[in-house]
Amino acid sequence: MNQPITTAAKIEQVLTQDRPRRRGAIIALLVVAVFGIASFFLFAKDKDTPLQFVAGEVTRGDLTIQVTATGTLAPLNQVDVGSEVSGMIEKVLVDFNDRVTQGQILARLNTDEQRARVVQVQAALAVADARVLQTAATVLETQLKLKRCQTLAAKGLCTAQDLDAAQAGYARAQADDASARAQVSQARATLDAEQTRLAKAVIRSPIDGVVLKRQIEPGQTVAASLQAPILFTLAESLAQMELRVAVDEADIGKVREGQTATFTVDAYGERVFPATIAQVRLAPLSVGGVVSYETILSLSNAELLLRPGMTATAHITVEEIHDALRVPNAALRFVPPVTAAEQKGGFMDQLLPRWGSRTRPSREDNDKSKRVWVPNNGQPRAIDVKTGPSDGRMTQIFADKRPDDGELKAGTIIITDTASKPQ
Repeated sequence: MNQPITTAAKIEQVLTQDRPRRRGAIIALLVVAVFGIASFFLFAKDKDTPLQFVAGEVTRGDLTIQVTATGTLAPLNQVDVGSEVSGMIEKVLVDFNDRVTQGQILARLNTDEQRARVVQVQAALAVADARVLQTAATVLETQLKLKRCQTLAAKGLCTAQDLDAAQAGYARAQADDASARAQVSQARATLDAEQTRLAKAVIRSPIDGVVLKRQIEPGQTVAASLQAPILFTLAESLAQMELRVAVDEADIGKVREGQTATFTVDAYGERVFPATIAQVRLAPLSVGGVVSYETILSLSNAELLLRPGMTATAHITVEEIHDALRVPNAALRFVPPVTAAEQKGGFMDQLLPRWGSRTRPSREDNDKSKRVWVPNNGQPRAIDVKTGPSDGRMTQIFADKRPDDGELKAGTIIITDTASKPQ
């Protein structure tokens, strides 16, 4: 018995029958869209978009070639003052930024224990001195006894055995006296060492300068075992300082002692400070795979504006060129745009403009020579040039004097960029 067909089943059957028609309609729409895009590229862009040139000028003037490097300011002579003896800090007599003179007392350690050691060694020295007196008396006694035996032996009243014993006694007395005197020297040396240690409990300034750091407080214990702890950091006169910069290995060949430089620090905005190259160190510095060389710049800080540790950016003048023929760097980077005639190609080139770029090398890749472009009847014309040093904005050029190219000279108009004209 046939079952009745429901409304839902009828709708599904109609949709199933129309599916091939809908697929065909979609394909037809895609084909129309493709041909529409192709027509746009083939017909809508047949004309070049009018361009206008941004003009520059060849000039003559001076070029200052500089190398830029960063570093930190430091005093010419910086000294870390430590303690060679252990003990508790009893007094601290200076503070940050205080000016000090050579020999001035900076701090004192508690010396009670050290003074007791000095007294102990002094007593040992006194004992050694007393023993020397005792051994000297023994030497005198044995010497007199020996002389008597020698006199009696000449008369036959002293036996040879007694004479030998007197001589041996005198020799032993002399040995004891020498030992006692050596002990005196030893005790005196020990006393000198202990007195020196007592003197080192008073921390003094080794130079004239200023206190940059103070790392101790009264009551703090200093333990000087394997290494002397640093208590103060002193800097000699800050009127003369140095700037330590890291010069990149690509630029170090241009840097020489005696060259002039300028530098700036963030604390004083656009103010420029002068400096001079004092030393170019041979030892390399490698940080993150980048190799540089430490260069020392000497500078005057008579106004005391600069402080140790400030970060500075230095500009080292490595070459000065006078009356150079110059062009803006933008002129050397300029490449004329590809015209519509150059852009035309096969259907796929028009449909997909980057299609041919996968196989055709660019003009810039093929031409490694430097060139500038000059306007010629509304079109750019190339002139090959040789380039010299650059200051980052202008570059020295040596024009190729070829009859077909002409000659670049001061005042020649060159192209630095292009811009589309408004329609």
